[in-house]
Amino acid sequence: MEESAKNRILVIEDDPHIAEGIELNLSLQQYDVKVARNGIDGLEAWKQWCPNLIVLDLMLPGIDGMQILKSIRLEDERLPILILSAKGDPSDKIDGLIERVDDYMTKPFNLEEFLLRIKRLLTRDLWQQEQGDSFAASQNNQKPYIFGENSIDFSSGMAECQAGSIQLTEQEIKLLKLFIVNKGKPLSRSKLLEIGWGYSKGTSTRTVDNYIVRLRRYFEKNPKKPTYFKSRRSLGYLFDHD
Repeated sequence: MEESAKNRILVIEDDPHIAEGIELNLSLQQYDVKVARNGIDGLEAWKQWCPNLIVLDLMLPGIDGMQILKSIRLEDERLPILILSAKGDPSDKIDGLIERVDDYMTKPFNLEEFLLRIKRLLTRDLWQQEQGDSFAASQNNQKPYIFGENSIDFSSGMAECQAGSIQLTEQEIKLLKLFIVNKGKPLSRSKLLEIGWGYSKGTSTRTVDNYIVRLRRYFEKNPKKPTYFKSRRSLGYLFDHD
């Protein structure tokens, strides 16, 4: 299994027995496996280790699996992610599909089926990579996101806005995508920190407020009376436009 030996699989699972069992069986299939036991370590491993696939539990300490999924999808829409969770209600599966999970299995699970699903996801990802230039071209041809007199080209990271032409930072792009995905919905500071920065619940910081000031300076005609990036007392921030 020469090809599978090249694949790195990150398992984000807090139950030590389940994590050890998954690690052992994936290793026997010649995959390179890393285990993270909580959400914060999982996000860090994803950023540093660059896995080819993630096996993700939902009920995790620190940051739950759904927030991890949302955070990853803001930066990487292609990475195969398989949720493996004791939460088997249809609503949980629907939530996962809405956030663009690739597959969903419930615990307890059949090992042979699990391994086959892993292989299928990795095979699909390899096929996508082999599309090379055509896939990249389709990504680069995405239309700019327009609101008011502002335009954001996410393929280049450039924004044409009230402040002129701006080269957005990686974190600004991530935050803008988060607001756009949740257009018309208020987002709390804690939610923005969890998904946008990977901070655990309870973290106190003015980081979000500082970034909102920056976005208003870029995109609002009058930053002191924002039209798009609005404050909602006791709720957080809301992005909206016609």
